[in-house]
Amino acid sequence: MQKSLHQMLLVAAVATIVMFSNLGGTRLWDRDEPRNAGCALEMLMRGDWVTPVFNAELRTHKPVLLYWLMMTAYVVFGVGEFAARFWSAAFAVGTALCTYTIGYRLFRPGVGIWAGVIVATALMFDVAGRAATPDSSLIFFCALAITTYVVGVFPAKQDGENATVPMADQVRPFFPKWGYAIAMYAVMGVAMLAKGPVGLVLPTAVIGMFSLVMRLPQRDTNEQPHTWLSRLAEACSTFAPLHFLRTCWSMRPLTALAVSLAVALPWYIWVGVRTDGEFLRGFFLEHNLSRAMQTMEGHRGNLLFYPVAMLVGFFPWSVFAVPTLLDTFRNARDDDKSRTGYIFVACWVGVYVGLFSLAKTKLPSYVTPCYPALAIATACFIDRWTRNAESVSRLWSRTAFSVVMLVGIGMMVALPILAGRHLPGDEWLGLIGLVPFAGGIIALILSERQQRTRAASAFAITATVFVTLLFGGAAARVDRHQRNNVLLSAIDDRSDQPHITSFGLLEPTWVFYGGRTVDELPVISSNSTMQSWVEVDGQWIAKPTPRVEDLLAESSDLFVITTDGLLSMFEERYPGQFEVIAAEPYFLKKGQLLVLAPTPQALEARRPSAGVKR
Repeated sequence: MQKSLHQMLLVAAVATIVMFSNLGGTRLWDRDEPRNAGCALEMLMRGDWVTPVFNAELRTHKPVLLYWLMMTAYVVFGVGEFAARFWSAAFAVGTALCTYTIGYRLFRPGVGIWAGVIVATALMFDVAGRAATPDSSLIFFCALAITTYVVGVFPAKQDGENATVPMADQVRPFFPKWGYAIAMYAVMGVAMLAKGPVGLVLPTAVIGMFSLVMRLPQRDTNEQPHTWLSRLAEACSTFAPLHFLRTCWSMRPLTALAVSLAVALPWYIWVGVRTDGEFLRGFFLEHNLSRAMQTMEGHRGNLLFYPVAMLVGFFPWSVFAVPTLLDTFRNARDDDKSRTGYIFVACWVGVYVGLFSLAKTKLPSYVTPCYPALAIATACFIDRWTRNAESVSRLWSRTAFSVVMLVGIGMMVALPILAGRHLPGDEWLGLIGLVPFAGGIIALILSERQQRTRAASAFAITATVFVTLLFGGAAARVDRHQRNNVLLSAIDDRSDQPHITSFGLLEPTWVFYGGRTVDELPVISSNSTMQSWVEVDGQWIAKPTPRVEDLLAESSDLFVITTDGLLSMFEERYPGQFEVIAAEPYFLKKGQLLVLAPTPQALEARRPSAGVKR
């Protein structure tokens, strides 16, 4: 027990360093962070813990859990970037501990330690853990549900015990007792409050896929090896109707629905009543069903999208992808004591990648809930390599460490070039590439000297330093080039009560940092594909399209934010009525952001006619 506690503290320490280093050191990044943080702030200011609202509009993109958490953080820490991101970072640390626990239970303590450190230092996981988005909370509660399942099904080991997961016939029917089952489904109910139905469907699908495989009749180990045809038949039998239904029933589906809905359904009913059903329609139909059935916001990809995205998102540990894949495939087929664990990990990754590959809308963040499984699989390879190098070809370690070195060289070359274009004055950011370059060299030298544990430890330290510098240091330098505050200051210098609008774009940071709503003028005179809703006298109605003529009549302190690329279109529509009062580079994009104000002539022309009927 003492040793396990020390191991958990080590994993927690690494994850805490990575997630909390300079967490509030950058402003919120457009577009999701300020939307979420602003929604929580508006709910707090309204005293409304039910209805998500941002920019005075109903926000149907995500359920309420993230906003509740941010609201509590605002109360404790004050409104700011650290508070907005606090719970994401805390949940990321929790996910690392869950990953440790699963690796420990399924395999051995060494696998658990490596898995916790690996997931805590994977790029895409760190993005989720350091962002004011619901991804980290979804990952955590999915991982916690799976951890509850693993703890309830697979017996604990004593410290120092190397025995792995027991054979299938010792733990049938691969489903925990009532207490664990209720706790597991309750956690999935919380996950539904984090990001909707996926919080229940996908963890259940992982456990269900594993159960389908493990509940198949075990073949006799003395019989002849299977041909490819017999293996195909065996794979198809996994989804045989009777076997499928029996397995589903063994997972207590009525309990799953009753418990998870008892947790999540009250809020969904409440917000549905409060918004006349508009939140439910927008969330379930537009942001769930539509994303699965059609490409939204240009996020498309083929079947290779997620494998490629995971190679990038799981860096630096993705350099072990090929040997890890081969290792997992071989051990999942062998009649070894660790076979069950490998099958579980394979099902975990396969369900997420397979289902999201079928969806039309694709984003790299969609599969981050399976990163703990990737970490466990990679940890198994690292653990075996450090303990029994004879079973692993030197080619893999040489290739992996060489790839890391090449990535470091690429960063030292490419980052100064990109910084010269978009981040002038920060070309030195390319020096961050020295970390993977030097770390790869050190790990390779130690590996060649047969000091494999030291080589792996050096690589883990390299990964920790790399992601900490990248997100805790380099991101702060990049943030200095965000100039939205200059635009907002230019507006505040001219008016104490400005009415801000935008033309052709609306960055959520203008709303969050400006502390006021921003109306969006349409570029084309047609209805948008996604209707916005505002509350008027307690009723939610379709938001009317703002007109410059009406806004000028209402307020002389009207300001319009647009880009230099859209300026000519705006001037054609409103000739001689506005002038540019401020301009700043558009962060990480071509062109400039402009602030327009009415000309004195336009204001003078509007005053006499303000009360005239047309």
